[in-house]
Amino acid sequence: MFSYMKGELVEVNIDHIVLEVGGIGYMIFISGQAMNELPSIHTEMKCYTYLYLREDLMMLYGFLDKDELEVFKLLIGVSGIGPKGAMGILSALSPDDLRFAVLSGDAKVISKAPGIGAKTAQRVVLELKDKLSLEDAFEKKTEHAANAPLSETNSVKNDAVMALSALGYSSSESLKAVSKVAITEEMSVEEVLREALKHLAFL
Repeated sequence: MFSYMKGELVEVNIDHIVLEVGGIGYMIFISGQAMNELPSIHTEMKCYTYLYLREDLMMLYGFLDKDELEVFKLLIGVSGIGPKGAMGILSALSPDDLRFAVLSGDAKVISKAPGIGAKTAQRVVLELKDKLSLEDAFEKKTEHAANAPLSETNSVKNDAVMALSALGYSSSESLKAVSKVAITEEMSVEEVLREALKHLAFL
């Protein structure tokens, strides 16, 4: 029904904002991550939206970019995850972090989100793994890096994963192995690769 709204940010609350558009104040629920990126009060902003309808309920969820909205749609498609659970996950993890957690099978990271237990987190991994690809994850990460450059540690991690993939390991194996390495800012790509290959021997 609504693709996005553009209006004045007039109110910020714990879990929602009020956006005034054409003289009407819309209550829009947003994630904790998005809450930290809001402009100042009384500033015009654009908010992508998702209208959630039930017989007894109508709620509007908002997102600062299309990527977060698309990830939200994927999450609510997981059995047992409703809009509240999806927003909880997006409050704890950025879309990029969630993609890498799913692709590396790291349900533990997802279970740290409020209201998400270990079983539910595992279900998120199982049901979304086939809907995501490492290539898309890196592409999105690169797009976001234009606004927020990657830290040196993340850059080395990404280079190591791509190097392992070039060596013939699957995207999932590469990501899982590199995720097990305790990467420091002093480590080079070669050092990370050496450690990751040790873990691959046990996969």
